[in-house]
Amino acid sequence: MRVALAGVGLIGGSIGLAARARLGAHVVGYNRSPAALELALERGAIDEAATSIAAIGTADIAIAGVAVDALPATVRALCEALPDAVVTDVGSTKAALAAAIGDVNFIGGHPLAGAEATGVAHARENLFEGATWYLTPRARTPGVLYERLARFVAGLGAVPTAIAPADHDRLMAVVSHLPHVVANLLVAQAAEALGGETLPATGPSFRDATRVAGSNPALWAQIYSANHDALGTQIDDLVRRLGEVRALLDAGDAAALAAWQDNAAQQRGALLQVGLAGPDAGAVQQISAVVPNKPGVVAQIALALGRAGINITDMSLAPEADNRTGMVMLWLDPVEAQRAIGLIAELGYPAA
Repeated sequence: MRVALAGVGLIGGSIGLAARARLGAHVVGYNRSPAALELALERGAIDEAATSIAAIGTADIAIAGVAVDALPATVRALCEALPDAVVTDVGSTKAALAAAIGDVNFIGGHPLAGAEATGVAHARENLFEGATWYLTPRARTPGVLYERLARFVAGLGAVPTAIAPADHDRLMAVVSHLPHVVANLLVAQAAEALGGETLPATGPSFRDATRVAGSNPALWAQIYSANHDALGTQIDDLVRRLGEVRALLDAGDAAALAAWQDNAAQQRGALLQVGLAGPDAGAVQQISAVVPNKPGVVAQIALALGRAGINITDMSLAPEADNRTGMVMLWLDPVEAQRAIGLIAELGYPAA
């Protein structure tokens, strides 16, 4: 397997380390900074350095690991230079990029992994172990390319999860981008309220709630801009909810405030339970479906299961002799097998 990296920072470097160690891949890297490329070679994140994307040669998997605003141009260059590769990215917004890239060999991606420190010097081979890695196939995505990318992601130790680009951005606006906005505002409000005084001794609430405040200003400015529609919607909804809390305060209704606080505790518990619940890594069940041999079918199935919260541990495609139909074999949590069969059947494909 040959893997191409356009960008060898923390994420790109960690992909290279994991791909070489876990998959025996030959990794070619390109980076605008020669120093970063040299360090990537020294650390074993890449096998060889390329002087440009066009000079990479060939690849089975190509990953754009560059800044959000540089992704469209980088992805286009990878698609052009490596038409036989499945091209993906690791950016935290997906809808605008998917709309900008028409190439069928592009499948957006976003690993939910990172670290406080950036750069290839801090890359590590186990960064993606157990992490959700969102993939955003589209209607025209060839099944063989989605299978190749999903297996690659799983081989790095992550959990490939299909999601539509717009759904991805809405989700990230709620659980990632809005919390950064709120953290920034809490810090600003505290600074103004204290009038330049040193923050007095406090409990952990303020520290924990503002841990991400001011993180990587250049990167987050790009993320806010790229996801402005979904983030704007969530900000408007937060303003509405703050107004409701203000009304409870003005009413002086202690019982209503207690109920509001209790409801938040229950909702948080439910959200964490969903996040922590997952398949037993050692227990999987195979299900199979007969599908027409045409682009988009595998993406359709993966997205339907992803929307239902069912993760595909592994998959395999086998075309029939007539080349008009094929068998899609999926391995997933046995608890979810019957529900998955039902969802696939609802799409019109016999499954068992």
